[in-house]
Amino acid sequence: MAVNTITLEQAQEWAQNWNEKKSEFFKTRELKAFTIPRQVIEDVTKHPDVVDVRTYMGLDKEMEPHMMVVGVGSDGNDLINESQGLFIYNHVKPCPNICNGVAPFING
Repeated sequence: MAVNTITLEQAQEWAQNWNEKKSEFFKTRELKAFTIPRQVIEDVTKHPDVVDVRTYMGLDKEMEPHMMVVGVGSDGNDLINESQGLFIYNHVKPCPNICNGVAPFING
């Protein structure tokens, strides 16, 4: 597997957790944004069939938030196929803790 990627099974589990537990998450935590490293953007968009990028929210077993990033084809469908170099990327950082510290603020 490529660096900063997860399996489809892991992504499905985290997405299901988000769908079922996001209300519980927001009772005790806040989530304003995610920082997506440049390398993730470059990796997800380098395949010639990728025309857009889609993100999915997820929660792991410890209730830590994740944003999963995939390429999208011209037909609007996710492009996920490890043998073709089409991965699910997950090396993003939630805010809080990694947040913008100087004005202007989009979500102060």
